[in-house]
Amino acid sequence: MPPSPAAPAAAMRAFLDPAPTRLDAHRAAPLTRGALERMPKWLICVPLALQWLWLGLRYGSLTLPSAANPGITSGGLVGEGKLEYFAAMGPRALAATATHCAVRNAGASVATMVRTQVAEAGLAYPLVAKPDLGLCGHGVRRIDSEDALLAYLADFPRGETVVLQEYLPEAGEAGIFYARDPATGRGAIIGLALRTFPHVVGDGTSTVADLVAADARARRALSSRWHQAGFDPTAVPAAGAVVRLATIGSTRVGGLYRNGEDCITPELLAAMDAIADDMPRFHAGRFDVRFETLAALRAGTGLRIMEVNGAGSEAIEAWDPDIGLVDAFRRIFRKQALLFAIGAARRREGARPIGLLQLARLNRRQLRLIEHYPRSN
Repeated sequence: MPPSPAAPAAAMRAFLDPAPTRLDAHRAAPLTRGALERMPKWLICVPLALQWLWLGLRYGSLTLPSAANPGITSGGLVGEGKLEYFAAMGPRALAATATHCAVRNAGASVATMVRTQVAEAGLAYPLVAKPDLGLCGHGVRRIDSEDALLAYLADFPRGETVVLQEYLPEAGEAGIFYARDPATGRGAIIGLALRTFPHVVGDGTSTVADLVAADARARRALSSRWHQAGFDPTAVPAAGAVVRLATIGSTRVGGLYRNGEDCITPELLAAMDAIADDMPRFHAGRFDVRFETLAALRAGTGLRIMEVNGAGSEAIEAWDPDIGLVDAFRRIFRKQALLFAIGAARRREGARPIGLLQLARLNRRQLRLIEHYPRSN
């Protein structure tokens, strides 16, 4: 039986009040730190699925979070396109978003279309190509020339859409999880993760291949069947030189997520509020942004949005190796509970959750497409 109308409001107040959201006091013992990243994915999913089932029974819908962002396919739980979020943006939000265009892979006639679309969007090489329907960096590649782009499209599923986006040079990357109370419009940043790209540091004598072989995290860039290493293994970087190993920062290729909640400031919240206010039907999700310095991030200045993820976006700061297992699950549980609370508020306003069968179909299609995307780099 669904909870009373007061229950979702109370749940959202708990999440949107910045004072109790800092969880440092609950850090687990050192022996459990980093355990989440080392756990098999299926094992991580067991407690999350149990909580999801409990919340679904409590609120009367297993798919209720899909109502959090009306107008986005499944509210962003699964199966939505990146372009859907961009299409929902007004001019202010778009101005903070990386320049982009869309190309539908039409086969033999795609070369002329690509040339036209890239020119009309004002894009230049290098650029980033990514599937419109993507997940965890699958199929994301840096593209340095038109020939490389055509080769990418030749390996891409026919009839599917590719997003072409300017290559952002900013040094830092963050995932900012933002939530907004549908009733009051009040927003909060309830999680922030800092991404470190997979890399090695030169010692002046070792090759990149040797440096990678000696680093367990960096070796992931070689072990994923969905990823193609894009570095010169024979190069000998100078002492202290940083060699980036991948375009993407996913942990599956050796990226590192750090909890960046100390970067959450009133100034950053004001910047994210301004962007979210220009997306009227968006209430919960994660903005993946690039920034120049931590000081600029805290000030909320110069942020460039790469993409937006909705209700299905992960609380990736929980993968910080310094966060204990109990704390990590607590963060993820809080996020899932918040999604149900926001979905319940939107349902009272008339939004309808997606059907369970339709959600399963979207998930199956997305997983099937991932198997056929070109490898990331």
